[in-house]
Amino acid sequence: MTWFAAVGLGALLAGCSHQAIQPKLTAVEASALGVNPSGPQPVSAQLPEWWKACGDAQLDALIDQALADSPTIQVAQTRLQRAQAQEMLSGGADRPQLQLTGKTDRQRFTEHGLYPPPVAGSTLTTGTLQFEGTWELDLFGRQRAEIEASIGQRRASEADLQAARLLLSSQVARQYVQVGRLQAQREVAVRTLAQREEVLALIRQRVEAGLDTNVELRQGQGAVPDTRQQIAALDEQISLARHALAVLTGRAPKSLDDLRVSLERLRPPDVPQSLPLDLLARRADVMAARWRVESARGMSDAARATFYPNIDLTSYAGYNAIGLSQVLQASSLQWGLLPAIHLPIFDGDRRLGNLSARVADQDAAVATYNQTVLQAVQETLDQVDSVRSVARQQGEQQAAQGHIESAHDLATQRYRAGLGAYLTVLSAESAVLAQRRQAVDLQARALDTRFALIRAVGGGWPLASATAASPSAESPVVTPAASPLTQNSPSQSGDRS
Repeated sequence: MTWFAAVGLGALLAGCSHQAIQPKLTAVEASALGVNPSGPQPVSAQLPEWWKACGDAQLDALIDQALADSPTIQVAQTRLQRAQAQEMLSGGADRPQLQLTGKTDRQRFTEHGLYPPPVAGSTLTTGTLQFEGTWELDLFGRQRAEIEASIGQRRASEADLQAARLLLSSQVARQYVQVGRLQAQREVAVRTLAQREEVLALIRQRVEAGLDTNVELRQGQGAVPDTRQQIAALDEQISLARHALAVLTGRAPKSLDDLRVSLERLRPPDVPQSLPLDLLARRADVMAARWRVESARGMSDAARATFYPNIDLTSYAGYNAIGLSQVLQASSLQWGLLPAIHLPIFDGDRRLGNLSARVADQDAAVATYNQTVLQAVQETLDQVDSVRSVARQQGEQQAAQGHIESAHDLATQRYRAGLGAYLTVLSAESAVLAQRRQAVDLQARALDTRFALIRAVGGGWPLASATAASPSAESPVVTPAASPLTQNSPSQSGDRS
């Protein structure tokens, strides 16, 4: 009864000293954002291979290599390994511990100590061979809370690894598109150079025939090196883009100097007409932030449990004797049981400071979760709007290019027939060049925004979830979730999901 009274008194005193220290932040009301994630769930170890649907074996190989060899992924993997080791370390804290100890000790015993003659004043060897066990009773949940915190950290590290994989795969795909865009623009510039050299040859013929002056000749001669300069600038940009792509895949910067990319080969999955924001619930970074809330809550609960009494049991059983020859004799047997209770009373507010820090960590984790959810929704809506805008721009640009190409053909025909000025040809040609470049840019942007949208929703969408939209079709509509996030959202209550 004395033990129970002491424990009860300690718990009563502790319960009054830390109740004022509580979390201040709650999770964002994500139901207003249309998102409906469930409670914290383990993230799938297998990344959805969304890039396989693009039908480009070269891109597939680059992303596969990046996921295998990128230092960014290796760093995330080592962090996961560390979190797994920490979970293993804390996992046995609430279980009995048992060890076997064997030792010998050669010592001189004092003549004025505990032992009488003939031991006193002599130098002898003692030996011990015994089992030793300890068990800290987790009456107030401190150890369990620490275990849950380590589980949360491990789950968060798993989600971080998945988020790093998704981010890297999208970065490789988008950089791949950038290489293709620059190479396509170079092809436009090369075609323009050939066209201007052809026109320059025509001008020379007309000057020799007295049909044009040196003014037209100088204009034609100046247009050729101008286009060559554009080609040289594009060559530089292509080299830099290849270097960046090689480093993303974990290769040496110049290992992709021969890479050729055709934007026409890329066929990203069509965006559904209806794109539910529920997809954001599976985003790995959102789930990582959710697990960190759970981990911080566990550490907060563990810090709160330090205000309550701590009971541990220590026992031993084995042999001990002076003289090694007598160690294993039955008369050398010894055993003991040592229960202990620790009642924290005064520690200079160290436990209050520790609890305050852990509660602040919990608030910080909730704030980070809120920001992650908001950012996820913003990224998705931004990319959906971009997909819509680019599709409309492509339609208008294609119509404009058709008219301008026709105008250039007419201007060239009139000049060849001696009915128009070369300045008109140059003006029409500049407009054509601008439209061709814009067409390449919009084609690349259409691919880039889809890849960015795939990342924003966590790795793609069910292909059969809705009618697919073509680039020129009506844009996708983002639909909210059916039920609010807050039914399972992290809060300040301390209740675990």
